[in-house]
Amino acid sequence: MNEKSLRVLEYDKIKEKVKMFTNTGAAKHLIDELRPYTNIYEVKEHLQETKEAFTLLIKKGTPPFEGIYDVRDGISMAQKGSVLMPGQLLKIAQMLRCARRFKKYIEHKDEEESYKVMEDICIGILPLKNIEDEIFNAIIGEEEISDRASSKLSSIRRSLKDKNGSIKNKVNSMVRSYSSYLQEHLYTIRGDRYVLPVKAEHKGQVPGLVHDQSSSGATLFIEPMGLVNLNNEIKELTLKEKAEIEKILAKLSSKIYESITAVKNNANIIWELDFIFAKAKFASEYNCICPMVSEEGVVDIIQGRHPLINPDVVIPNDIYLGREFTSLVITGPNTGGKTVTLKTVGLLELMGLSGLMIPAKERSTIGFFNEVFADIGDEQSIEQSLSTFSSHMTNIVDIIEKADENSLVLFDELGAGTDPTEGAALAVAILEELRNRKSKIAATTHYSELKGYALKTNDVENASVEFDVETLSPTYKLLIGIPGKSNAFEISKRLGLPEYIISRSKESIAKDTLEFEDLIQSLQEKSIKAERYARESETLKLDAGKLKQKYEEKLYRLEKSRDKVLIEAQRDAKRFIKEAKEESDEILKNIRELERKGYSTDVRQKLEEERKKLKNKIDSVEEKIDDTSDEGQKIQTVEEGQEVYVPSLNQKVIVLSKPDNKGEVQVQAGIMKVSVKIKDLRKVEGNKQDKKVAKAKKKREAKLRLASVPNSVDLRGMDSIEAVFTVDKYLDDAYVAGHSQVTIIHGKGTGVLRSAITDMLKKHTHVKNYRLGNFGEGGSGVTVAELK
Repeated sequence: MNEKSLRVLEYDKIKEKVKMFTNTGAAKHLIDELRPYTNIYEVKEHLQETKEAFTLLIKKGTPPFEGIYDVRDGISMAQKGSVLMPGQLLKIAQMLRCARRFKKYIEHKDEEESYKVMEDICIGILPLKNIEDEIFNAIIGEEEISDRASSKLSSIRRSLKDKNGSIKNKVNSMVRSYSSYLQEHLYTIRGDRYVLPVKAEHKGQVPGLVHDQSSSGATLFIEPMGLVNLNNEIKELTLKEKAEIEKILAKLSSKIYESITAVKNNANIIWELDFIFAKAKFASEYNCICPMVSEEGVVDIIQGRHPLINPDVVIPNDIYLGREFTSLVITGPNTGGKTVTLKTVGLLELMGLSGLMIPAKERSTIGFFNEVFADIGDEQSIEQSLSTFSSHMTNIVDIIEKADENSLVLFDELGAGTDPTEGAALAVAILEELRNRKSKIAATTHYSELKGYALKTNDVENASVEFDVETLSPTYKLLIGIPGKSNAFEISKRLGLPEYIISRSKESIAKDTLEFEDLIQSLQEKSIKAERYARESETLKLDAGKLKQKYEEKLYRLEKSRDKVLIEAQRDAKRFIKEAKEESDEILKNIRELERKGYSTDVRQKLEEERKKLKNKIDSVEEKIDDTSDEGQKIQTVEEGQEVYVPSLNQKVIVLSKPDNKGEVQVQAGIMKVSVKIKDLRKVEGNKQDKKVAKAKKKREAKLRLASVPNSVDLRGMDSIEAVFTVDKYLDDAYVAGHSQVTIIHGKGTGVLRSAITDMLKKHTHVKNYRLGNFGEGGSGVTVAELK
């Protein structure tokens, strides 16, 4: 991608904004190196990774970057075999811990949405928990080694502690003994050795080694001879401690060196993840969406917003080209928003091609281009003696040399800076040349000749920025399909120019030109109305479709509930009968036991008769229950070769034999031959059975659809009416699917969407309570609802 276009479209400013969301210098470096990708596969892949990171931020909160540092210098030193400092080792361990936690962060259940690209990135992470644990066990802080680092270090420090205790006791005793010779009644330390501050005139009274004296010379710092051996022992232990610490650091550094390939790989993946999540956080902050990418160079940006303009004042616009037309000629007054429109198209294209989500509505499309050329702004140079026209033309010559069918070309005020007649003719010729090369073009102009060129040329369309004559101010709305009207007479009249001057001006203009201007105004008014009606019609159509779908699903849930109640009732009835049968058998068993102990044979016969009656009654009830659950009409007699239906198998079978003495027949069920009781067979009713099978299939599909209901719904880009209907339907699905808590993503914006959703949640039957998202959940850009 050419550097001039990146500079003119302020691409680097976007990268600076993304940098604000990184945690490490390495990720900032990756952003510095970021350029639009030159392969459509890479574009889609990097957009998908940003989208997945955005989803993870919403669903799982802040990624595990706690305590992460840029450890490239430490890894580089370890790779050379150097011994690392405690702080460097600690930061590498924190990086390794972060990498290991990321593998858990992206885990998901089988029924949950997967994160394919992120999983592919994290699959390269090799957990090194043993190295982590050794470093964290050995190092407490930037300059502090733990006693647990080694048993030898622990022993040395215990001895050092004991020696320090002993020498403190002894030096305190000496302070008391030599108190009359001391400048102050305390001891001090010079060069790691305990000394006494002795008055210079009494130095002979305190035998020992002089280590220092005060600036005035009045005080000598003497190490008494009784402390020399203890001080030597402490110094020796201190040296041993230092040597042991160096040995520990060398051992830990060698562990890093032995696994340097895995450590470097984990670090590189963490830098990349930091970079990816910075893109996702940027998307969350600026209310962005993931655009589709057209290989044919189709641009269709829905309600696109320039990301560098204050979100409170920016006017969103629909901008499209590449389908019905490949060139767009934009006209309109100065300060009307023409240049901003060009920059919006160019910048959103560059962002999308770089794997960044764009501030627009869902279903927006960017085209895949190898080059985006932009001739915007005045770059005249005094040193090079280039005028405005010359600087533009120098740039245009370069564009014409390089542009092809895979290029998007943006011209601001094409042909300006020279004679209007010649400039307009030159502009038409340039547009025609690039159109013949099949480049996609968007150009702004003031020339009426270009309006006529767009009206009569295939693949070229007029557009204009709207101007409110009543308020004498632009609305910054782009109207595609309508050429701009200058409005010079209306503006002059509003500003107080006398009517006779305006009339005289009109007389000097050809009648055809005035009629053309009036026609433009008429078309503009009709286009605005038509666009408004089309938008309202589309909204109503979508609302009607959603209402239909909503009530169809409610009807399905009612039918499902009814079937579920019947099945539960049958199951309960069978359970009760089973319990009753078991209880009756137990009673009869007890009666037989009593009979064995003295009842007569007649009594036994009567008991058996009663038992038989009880069994027959239970069997009769069971048959009635089975009848309610069986499908189709029972069969009394069957013939070989007859097609029948077996509810227990849920399929049609062919009878292979006559009933045997047990009342069973052999049937062919697919490749199997099974024996079935004749009472379990049902007549085949083709149409009815097909309907039932189709109905069962439909139920299974609906069940699967409900099982896949996500934990969140994204409303960004919708108006309040569409959003309310979407949330209402989603809450029904989430409630039926059994979700206890859901996340509603509405973005920050102006707060209108959030307010509409809040009002709806107050009255919704499925909602128990709701709140705005916490830090890490999306903040005020999401609402978390708890379902009943």
